[in-house]
Amino acid sequence: MWYLLLSLMVLGLFCALLGYVSYKRGESQEVVVGDGDCTHCSPENVMCEQECMLRAATEPVEYFDDEELDVFKGRQSDCYTEDETNMFAEVLETLRPDEVKAWNRSLILR
Repeated sequence: MWYLLLSLMVLGLFCALLGYVSYKRGESQEVVVGDGDCTHCSPENVMCEQECMLRAATEPVEYFDDEELDVFKGRQSDCYTEDETNMFAEVLETLRPDEVKAWNRSLILR
């Protein structure tokens, strides 16, 4: 038990000493500022996702060539038949990965 406490104290002092030395040298980590582009947001970064959603809400709606899906407006998704589900799957499979977010936003805002 004493060895564990002593080793933790030594480790803490060592880390504090390293931090102090790097601070005195003037070494600092360079902060990378994003360019405001929402294409690099990850799902784990909630703030980035929220900011991008707010920014996207002010932009005009982008329309895709998916008029055949307009017949589903106002219907619950759990009421679709197998053929109707396949229609959605076909549209999703033909989208490029960089278009998926914009297409989903277009569906939501229409």
